[in-house]
Amino acid sequence: MRIGLLGTGPWARMAHAPALSEHPGLDFVGVWGRRPDAAKELADLHGTRAYDDVDALLADVDAVAVALPPQVQAELAVRAARAGRHLLLDKPLAATAEDGRAVVDAVRQAGVASVVFFTTRFLAETETWITQQAGVAGWFTARAQWLGSVFTSDSPFADSPWRREKGALWDVGPHALSVLLPVLGDVRRVAAAAAGPGDTAHLVLHHAGGASSTLTLSLTAPPAAAGAAVELRGEAGVTLLPESSEGVLPALTRAADALVDAARTGRPHPCDAAFALRVTEILATAEALLNDA
Repeated sequence: MRIGLLGTGPWARMAHAPALSEHPGLDFVGVWGRRPDAAKELADLHGTRAYDDVDALLADVDAVAVALPPQVQAELAVRAARAGRHLLLDKPLAATAEDGRAVVDAVRQAGVASVVFFTTRFLAETETWITQQAGVAGWFTARAQWLGSVFTSDSPFADSPWRREKGALWDVGPHALSVLLPVLGDVRRVAAAAAGPGDTAHLVLHHAGGASSTLTLSLTAPPAAAGAAVELRGEAGVTLLPESSEGVLPALTRAADALVDAARTGRPHPCDAAFALRVTEILATAEALLNDA
């Protein structure tokens, strides 16, 4: 599969470009970015071509990976899908539910494959745990904490404008939801949303399977308090999301594998654009509650 990369920021440099260039089943055709000098620098680093025109890149590939802010990703994903290109996207799918629906509509109309990179769903240990818990009946409640220190440390993402604007709800909220939804079922109702310190958000969710869950999300936690944890309690007892010994590159490689497989077979992946849209809709509902509080 010939694939191109849209984006040249920290996530593109540390994750997407290395994963694409080292993947044995992909031909890493080139890079496009909003800053041509950054695109050339990244392309030169990985022995590929920098494109000044995004449509020229789309004409040369079968698929694109996108490492751009959600509002930019959504627009370009629609453009790429309409050009018949398969999509390896990042979370969140879009900055609004409306823009997310436009991506899903374009994917369906074009008949292209899509995979959205929810990191926890592509790490071997955590994906195995999620699959196992999804097959267990009688979950009663769940607690998820996703606490980052992006804005309280020297994180390379600290200067990200969209993270400053949308906060933890939209940045780490998708990670928490990507774990809870396949286990507890879709969210019937966002029962409550309250703001905490900094950009911290607390959510209470009711799920289709009958369980409830609470989420605490932050990018402004003290570095010593940062980390992620998910606890499930039910008839089977108590279980915790395991820590992963893998880094992001093996996970992103599996996401690329999933895109190749979905394009070849025509079978949607569980983390496709439609799933990512549902996550976006839940986030938008929670955001509205937070804004009204």
